[in-house]
Amino acid sequence: MEAAPTYHQEISVSWAFPVFFTRHLFDPANPVLVQTVSRLQEKRRHRAIVYVDSRILERDPSLSGRIEAYFAAHADTLELATEVQAVPGGEACKNDLRYAESVMRQLLELRMDRQSYVLAIGGGAVLDAIGFATALVHRGLRLIRVPTTVLGQNDAGVGVKNAVNYLGKNALGTFAPPFAVLNDFEFLRSLPDRDWLSGVAEAFKVAIIRDRAFFEDLCTAAPLYPARDFDAMTDLVARCAALHLDHIRSNGDPFEYGTARPLDFGHWSAHKMELLSNFAISHGEAVATGVLLDSIYAQGQGWITAEELARIDAGLRQSGFALWFDTLNLRDESGQRQVFAGLRDFQEHLGGELCVTFPQGIGARFEVNSIDMHAMEGALLELERRAQVD
Repeated sequence: MEAAPTYHQEISVSWAFPVFFTRHLFDPANPVLVQTVSRLQEKRRHRAIVYVDSRILERDPSLSGRIEAYFAAHADTLELATEVQAVPGGEACKNDLRYAESVMRQLLELRMDRQSYVLAIGGGAVLDAIGFATALVHRGLRLIRVPTTVLGQNDAGVGVKNAVNYLGKNALGTFAPPFAVLNDFEFLRSLPDRDWLSGVAEAFKVAIIRDRAFFEDLCTAAPLYPARDFDAMTDLVARCAALHLDHIRSNGDPFEYGTARPLDFGHWSAHKMELLSNFAISHGEAVATGVLLDSIYAQGQGWITAEELARIDAGLRQSGFALWFDTLNLRDESGQRQVFAGLRDFQEHLGGELCVTFPQGIGARFEVNSIDMHAMEGALLELERRAQVD
């Protein structure tokens, strides 16, 4: 029998999404939003729907009115498809698929098309949930992210992932780059202290594995973060976002088809801590603890020096992180630490063999495919010992 022909198909897709840093985004004199929706010059007027984290509206009840006034001032370019929509903030909007489903239903009922815009204003969880829904409707509407937290502006909001929690952290999701990211620094001023600090952990994470000079600057500025120094924090946000964007653009694997996730240094335990605590431990708190745990392990393996570990520990501690949670002592029926199941979860998410990123000196990284669990147990005990010393 004659063999059927084989067609070797290859498609390259180019993505472009500007990331703006601005202030007072919804001041009618600020042109950033208008310029963003008009950048492709496809048509004169654009429909949009705006979803806002309910916690933002609680802190700033006038925001909805300012958004509507902005659209009215630019009515020749912008049209609100409906009034501003409030959505639950925090992990609540990611933990229940009904929230994402309700957003999808509304987008379809309002006949939002592929040239319509969805503005998601809020923390990383809100951006994730709205982004997930937006990516599914008509196989992708245009998402404009407006992150309102440090974590959202310097990490979660500038990436290409959207996800919700379903039988695991971020178990359902899409890779769908936004149309644009609009970082308004003014949103940071009203953050509660916990949210203000949360994104600092991600800055240490990326600096430790990619940029020694940034790491040193973070350590020097560390006491300024819990003191709510605005200039120090905005500098951190801009530099950290730039590093994340550079990694996504240049690492050759933006959609994580490979086995490594370098930007998830310290995250295998962090994600598990969040789940085990039912998200009482915030993402930033968990990441700070996970970064220190893996740094202790790395020092024990000879990948970083004792001096470098001390610098990491002091920088995170001076930034206001507790760096220990009793959740780490939870054990399953067999007596094993439940947090160690995070390594299995990590492997299952990636597929194939385990691949975990560790620092190789400050400012560099490499991946390992196995963990010495006796040494990791020792690292956990050392992490607890350091907390007791404090």
